[in-house]
Amino acid sequence: MQFRAVLAGCGAMSRGWLKAIAETPSLRDRITVVGLNDIDPAAAHRLATEFGLTHAAVEPDLDALLSGTRPDLVFDVVIPKARHDVVATALRHGCHVLSEKPMATSLEEGRDLIEEARAAGKVHAIVQNRRFNQGVRRIHETLRSGALGTLNAIHCDFFVGAHFGGFREQMEHVLLVDMAIHTLDAARFMSGKTPLAVYCHESNPKSSWYAQDSVANAIFEFSDDVIFTYRGSWSAEGANTSWDSNWRIVGSKGTLLWDGENAFSANVVAGNEGFFRPLEAIEVSQPADAAQVHGHASVLLDFLDSIEAGRPPETVTTDNINSLAMVFAAIESARTRQRVTISV
Repeated sequence: MQFRAVLAGCGAMSRGWLKAIAETPSLRDRITVVGLNDIDPAAAHRLATEFGLTHAAVEPDLDALLSGTRPDLVFDVVIPKARHDVVATALRHGCHVLSEKPMATSLEEGRDLIEEARAAGKVHAIVQNRRFNQGVRRIHETLRSGALGTLNAIHCDFFVGAHFGGFREQMEHVLLVDMAIHTLDAARFMSGKTPLAVYCHESNPKSSWYAQDSVANAIFEFSDDVIFTYRGSWSAEGANTSWDSNWRIVGSKGTLLWDGENAFSANVVAGNEGFFRPLEAIEVSQPADAAQVHGHASVLLDFLDSIEAGRPPETVTTDNINSLAMVFAAIESARTRQRVTISV
């Protein structure tokens, strides 16, 4: 099936989307970008030139662009505060929508977009591209296999000194909203558990170049007595972790470590005597589907395939709102200095 697409938002993030399409034959052969939308037409024209989209219409008014091009899809890469209006406009024009994260700037807006997509009979999904990588998929499969026994806890560290400039450095709750959403979504996917409650503390060091809180420490309670801890900072210089964080997965039989890149180790108890029980190394499982480990490209492929098959994509908003709820519960906990229950 051929899809006509309009891309809304022609900033830096949009290049990752167009690069994934250009470099993946099964996407390139199915998607034709017929329009580019941005409040700055010059940015749209630069993007068109860079990716050879010289025949795509450029229009700062999304409503007019959709009326003129009549696309099947809208790729929403706008800043979060513009997301609701862009998605609502696209759905009103009968388009399926794939959005950047976070899906909304509040749970109320998220619920409203779910209802609008349901009423329109269209698919709305979110680019949680970091759950579509080898590491996250391998951990998911290892936990499913039972090799570590019963899951007890997931611990995650994210420390990156990121100097973006632009809107991020002015955002409220920038780490939780713009980056931790990836990690929280990955933990939910890896574990297969339901987030129930959280206690979170946010802060902003004096040395931070962010206007708002760039550090968060959170303890999440998941179903089946699983604990997930998150320690993160976007203003920590000197020893960056991977963008996908450092992970420790603790089960009843042993522990799996992942550096967020290519280094894995997993050991399980191999005896029942001694102060420290003897251990043996085990293999970390391979992904169940090799096609689902290519980040943006895998999300886009799942989105297209789901439309053709008439099934929900993995990151459909009716599911992804659970990850968004984790973010806003953490923000509320940090504000009130109280444990907050998580609900959608």
